[in-house]
Amino acid sequence: MAFSMDILRSSHVSAVRFSDGGGNQSRSFSTRRFNIRANLPFPKQNAKYHKELEAAIDVVHSACRLCVQVKSGLFSTDGKVLEKIDQTPVTVADFGVQALISLELSKLFPSIPLVAEEDSAFVRSRNLAGTVFDAVRAEVSSNSKTLTQDDVLNAIDRGGKDAFVFGPKPATYWLLDPIDGTRGFLKDNSALYVVGLSLVVEGETEIGIMGCPNWQEGVSGKPSAEVEEDREALPRSGIMMIAHKGHGTWTKTLNSKPESSGAWTRCFVDGFNLVHKARFCLIDSQTWDSLPLSATLDATSNANDVGSNQVLLLVVCCGSLIKHFMVASGRASVFIQRKKEKTIMAWDHAVGMLCVHEAGGKVTDWEGTEMDLAADEISRRSIFPSGGILATNGNLHNKIVQLISDQAAVV
Repeated sequence: MAFSMDILRSSHVSAVRFSDGGGNQSRSFSTRRFNIRANLPFPKQNAKYHKELEAAIDVVHSACRLCVQVKSGLFSTDGKVLEKIDQTPVTVADFGVQALISLELSKLFPSIPLVAEEDSAFVRSRNLAGTVFDAVRAEVSSNSKTLTQDDVLNAIDRGGKDAFVFGPKPATYWLLDPIDGTRGFLKDNSALYVVGLSLVVEGETEIGIMGCPNWQEGVSGKPSAEVEEDREALPRSGIMMIAHKGHGTWTKTLNSKPESSGAWTRCFVDGFNLVHKARFCLIDSQTWDSLPLSATLDATSNANDVGSNQVLLLVVCCGSLIKHFMVASGRASVFIQRKKEKTIMAWDHAVGMLCVHEAGGKVTDWEGTEMDLAADEISRRSIFPSGGILATNGNLHNKIVQLISDQAAVV
């Protein structure tokens, strides 16, 4: 128990806290409206993209609330659990989040395009426009009376693959994964999912926001054997992680008591510097044996019985972004993902990459090369890492890159 609680408490996460200023009374996550512009945990005058970050915090907060509302009726209302042709689960929340964020950001920043995962073709083909429209209308900030189904469908398509052609010139755009870990959305509340939004400027992620609505402090991220004994004793709170380039990575609960909901906590990666002592996260569909590190190290998910030649695997479902969250918050030391296809989708990693970097960590491909978000010149939807993705606390990065390289040489 002591080991796992160390993962989740302040030994690896800074206790420096800042309260929202300006005399605004913070609202509960369950409150219907959230019109107060978010305050930041660092001085605005030196934060170039503070306006964009404030707006993004607000809209991700609303998007998380939309997810909670849809999920509350997921298993009792027909038509809210869907599958695309590729068998990836998709929900009304997935499309609703994209529409909501697209609508809100286009009002404030009309000249900045959106690159996102979905388009409206599936919604139209299944006659789900009304269901998505109802979910979005409940959370949109203003003018909901004049909002139409066509507005919502067009907002979804604003982020679709055919909405914008970039070309080789430097570009500024929003990058959105409406729900990363949709399988987690469809599972019980022990599985996690993330709304991930970032602003990319000339190939660099400048700000990032991750909202995890069903994060439960003191339970989420624990070894699975210890989850059930604590689940009923702790309230479900949700959590948001933000980062601004040059200003650190921070978290705040989404659903907390009014007197504490304005407190930000700065995050730092953990301090482990020995590979066999590190705590690893893998993508849900991959196993330790599929990775080159398995040639020299074994792995276990039992935190109380880690052998001398083993590393600890933290089982955290679902999606890629929650693994970046674990590394950035000091709850895990390493997230490693093997590339299965030629490309990896940019929205699965961009916001997480920034959060890890700003928390003191490092993210590269398996050869130690940083990801190029501008490599996909036409659509900015894909990245092309060599081997896969490696996110670490920084201390371990070169060591793991070398281990991968050594194994490649043997093969």
